[in-house]
Amino acid sequence: MDEQGRPEPPFDGDEAATLLGFLDFHRATLAWKCAGLDEAGLRATVAPASMTLGGLLKHLAYVEDNWFSYVWAAHDRRPPFDAVDWAETPDWDWDSAADDTPEQLRGLWQDTVERSRAAVRDALASGDLTQRARRSLRDGNTPTLRWILVHLVEEYSRHNGHADFLRESIDGSTGE
Repeated sequence: MDEQGRPEPPFDGDEAATLLGFLDFHRATLAWKCAGLDEAGLRATVAPASMTLGGLLKHLAYVEDNWFSYVWAAHDRRPPFDAVDWAETPDWDWDSAADDTPEQLRGLWQDTVERSRAAVRDALASGDLTQRARRSLRDGNTPTLRWILVHLVEEYSRHNGHADFLRESIDGSTGE
């Protein structure tokens, strides 16, 4: 663990351990950037952007659910994502976060991360990173577990850059 309580990715792990190590490091970075903030903090923006830390939590909860539950395991969408008309409101996850309490946002994200971890544990117990998702994408491609994990590392990495900027604007907190 580092000084912020984030798990350090292994220096000598196999491919799966390394990917999961970096994903958990980036998940912990998001949690650190959102820690201790109230509703005003999670709703704060930096002009001209409308992005918020609360929106990041809800968006990444959706990303986790979409890739590990919907695409990987081919489950139906879970609440609250199942009631959304994504064609009508493509930014619902970002915009609706303003209606949620910090506890709801953190709880939704944490629950989704735990379901994702369980899905990956189950997958790796019965195979390797070359396994294909149970649901194909709109373009007909079916990603491997490796692709999904790399994509999630990329998604968190990109958004943690946003989280750094947002958190510093809220209370001056900095750190990688």
